[in-house]
Amino acid sequence: MKVITFGELMLRLAPEGYLRFVQSDKYEATFGGAEANVSVSLANYGVDVSFVTKLPAHEIGQAAVNSLRKFGVDTTKIVRSGERVGIYYCEKGASQRPSKVVYDRAYSSIAMAKKEDFDWSKIFDGADWFHFTGITPALSDEVAEICLEACKEAKKLGVKISCDLNFRKKLWSKEKAGEVMGKLCEYIDYCIANEEDAKDVFGIEADNTDIYSGKLNREGYISVAKKLTDRFNFKGVAITLRESLSANDNNWSAMLYTDGKAYFSKKYAMHIVDRVGGGDSFGGGLIYSLLNGFDEQKTIEFAVAASCLKHSIEGDYNMVSVKEVETLAGGDASGRVQR
Repeated sequence: MKVITFGELMLRLAPEGYLRFVQSDKYEATFGGAEANVSVSLANYGVDVSFVTKLPAHEIGQAAVNSLRKFGVDTTKIVRSGERVGIYYCEKGASQRPSKVVYDRAYSSIAMAKKEDFDWSKIFDGADWFHFTGITPALSDEVAEICLEACKEAKKLGVKISCDLNFRKKLWSKEKAGEVMGKLCEYIDYCIANEEDAKDVFGIEADNTDIYSGKLNREGYISVAKKLTDRFNFKGVAITLRESLSANDNNWSAMLYTDGKAYFSKKYAMHIVDRVGGGDSFGGGLIYSLLNGFDEQKTIEFAVAASCLKHSIEGDYNMVSVKEVETLAGGDASGRVQR
């Protein structure tokens, strides 16, 4: 099975530990980005996965490419031109102080991409699955059109399409997101969202839920998934359910809605090391499960366990194996030393 992902790979600069931006005189440099994170997850599970983007031909662009290659992600479809690698700064929160992200990604190579940069018929040759997120079409009007072209070609070739809505208010307005994502969702088979995305992008929300209080109404999400499915005819809707008790401690679960039925995972009480990339690791686990024909309950359990483990790993990438995910999904959450 072959998966194609499309998006921006950025340089991540982060202060050491829990230092604030204004405190730090050292920044750790790693790489990450929503679709790239999904690619690394899938590569670690043994899936043939290619990441598509546009990066400069200089050494920082090469370092970004190398960060994917070492995990086995195919980078041969990356376009090498343009001026800069997008940057994001990440300050890790603690206790009641939230994490913060500052973007410096304007005029990056992928944000300045043109339609002629990508030959989707060649890119999708032999592919079974295409994944992108709502972050990518937010980069520019041209990139939104590129995403639409990719979806049309994937649909024509019978390639399954998944998308994480991933609304980013620092990139575009709710109104623009709703307009653009509404067109793209007509081609999507599996939609991934969280408790905020459906409301921010499409005005669909669960009743009796306050995302800031840490309390969730599970049944309300069934109606959200049903409304999304009715509107776009999705094959499945996966909604992650995060109960934020503090920046360090969250309860984490999810729901998969398909064929008119809802499947809820078990809930994990997480003590967080790094939450960036948590949703992407869920997407990677979901795609892996669906590609392998897992039943609905096993699919959602695998995806949630995968993302739970990611919250214990520094950086964007989820560096876990299928066996580790299956062990947690199977009920061993003890964290005991493996000897």
